[in-house]
Amino acid sequence: MTSVPTPIPSRTQFVLEGIKHRILTGQLTPGQALVETDLAAQFGVSKTPVREALKTLAGTGLVVMSQYKGVTVRMVDADMAREVYDVRLLLEPEALRRSVRRGAPWDVASDALTRADEATDTAERSLANREFHRALYVPCGNPLLGRMLDEVRDQAALVSAVAWAADPSWEREAAEHREILRLALDGDGDGAAAALHAHIASFVERAFPGAGEEQQAQQAQQAL
Repeated sequence: MTSVPTPIPSRTQFVLEGIKHRILTGQLTPGQALVETDLAAQFGVSKTPVREALKTLAGTGLVVMSQYKGVTVRMVDADMAREVYDVRLLLEPEALRRSVRRGAPWDVASDALTRADEATDTAERSLANREFHRALYVPCGNPLLGRMLDEVRDQAALVSAVAWAADPSWEREAAEHREILRLALDGDGDGAAAALHAHIASFVERAFPGAGEEQQAQQAQQAL
């Protein structure tokens, strides 16, 4: 008999989404302590939904739980960025290639680009960009592959939030997104995958110089 996942209570979900929004928009910064009593007061709830929300966020990699330091927003450094983007580089271009070959519709991706262009703040633009990337890999025909990429979405967004705070690069990324979508619309799966790979690799290299070179060296060594 297949078990059905227990749904997250609405109060916990409300707190979870609120904390995640603050982290991904930079209101809560990497390394910042997350105190249950303070968060409970801010959200107008008891400590229980806050505690459950923090456990869920720890599972997604956005926060870290320590016996000595308590709960903190995950720190972002070159090692963390390399780990997250290595997964994306390995999986996301192949998922896109398969989506193109399956003749996936691109309405969702196109709408996400429009919302990103029209966004009035970092939060809206970040959410639209995440939806764009997800629209590329979800139609790949392999639900497990899609779920694996979903698991690193929040961590990738945290890396992006830190990078954008230091060096906004919206326009360049938007142009790269449009080129990826153009190739997908043309049915060029290999070209779209190559453009997506270059897009992901160039972002982490701009944000964390040297991380991309080390990543490429590791991939070359693995290929030997």
